[in-house]
Order: sequence, then structure tokens, then C-alpha cells
Amino acid sequence: MFETASPWVAYVIAALVGYGFGSIPFGLLLTRAAGLGDVRTIGSGNIGATNVLRTGNKKVAAATLLLDLLKGTAAVVIVRLLMPDVAEANILAGITALLGHLFPVWLRFKGGKGVATYIGVLLGLFWPAVLIFAGVWIAVAYFSRYSSLAALTATIVVPLALWALGQGTLAAVFALLTVIVWFKHQANIRRLLSGTEGKIGHKS
Repeated sequence: MFETASPWVAYVIAALVGYGFGSIPFGLLLTRAAGLGDVRTIGSGNIGATNVLRTGNKKVAAATLLLDLLKGTAAVVIVRLLMPDVAEANILAGITALLGHLFPVWLRFKGGKGVATYIGVLLGLFWPAVLIFAGVWIAVAYFSRYSSLAALTATIVVPLALWALGQGTLAAVFALLTVIVWFKHQANIRRLLSGTEGKIGHKS
């Protein structure tokens, strides 16, 4: 258990822990380690798993997806263990973990789009909602063949589901995170509206 003289100090520490975990650029680190070069120079230039997949290495892309997810979970769980008596410190860690992934200081604040880390934070804060996210994603992806549309739809459903399950605070938190994730998907949304977004399994 971590003890501080002031709850505000605890909140600062929680925010730093969350941002620190979230800002680890696994996509960049793994592609370099695998000898695939700088992932920022291909495709969309994004460091997330979807762009890593464009290197042609499915294993590295899968590892990126898993680690980007788990860093969100780790931030929440570690802060909860360190400061169990500080109200909602773990929630703050989750929020800053997503912000760290989206805006990593090490990469001049140019990070990923946040879906995997969003899921990881959700896993750490209220794991049953991950099943809802997965169900919505699978259903929308199956019928539309658009991964981005599936993810965006799932992020809309999650806050509503949390509210219906009596998790009012988390519903508000994930409503905010959903807005941020949608903001980072502006290019995808434009392509969806124009019919130019790539479908699952499509090879450009």
C-alpha cells in the first residue's frame, strides 16, 4: 500500500503511472526489434496494431495489440494495488493511460488511435463490459466488414451498457474516452462516409 501526505499527491502519482504505462509505444518498439523498420513510415504512420499489420508480420501485430491492451489494464491494477484507499485513483490512471497512448511525449504526442488501450482500461475497471464490447465488435464487423466501424460502434455501446448496469461513474468516464477515441478516428470516419474505408481482409 502506498501512503501519501495528501490525496492530491496520490492523484498526481496515479496520473503519472497511467501516462507512463500508456505512452510505451509497443508498436514502434516491436517492429524495430523484429527488424521491420519504423512503423511510422508505412501505411497511416500510426503506431497501433492495425498499422503494424501492414508490415505483413501478423505475430508482431498481435503482440502489439495485446501489449497495447494490457498496458491500460496494468496501469489501473497497479494503482489500485498501490493506493486502494484513494477514491477513484485507478480511474484516473486509466484515463491517463489512454491519453498516454494517444499522445506519447516520446513521439512528439503522435500516438495510436486508442481502441486496444480503451479495452484494456475497461478490463481493469469493469471486466464484464469487455464482453459487451467484444460482442458488439464481432456483430458489426461480421455484417459490415469494417473493423473501424465495429470499434467505434462498440465504444458507443459501452457507456450505455455501464449506465444500464448501475456503473454511473464509469459510464461518464467511458463516455469521455469514447469522444476522445472518435476524435482520433476522424480520418476513418471520413473514409466510412465516403465508402473508401478498407474492409476486413481487403488487401490494398
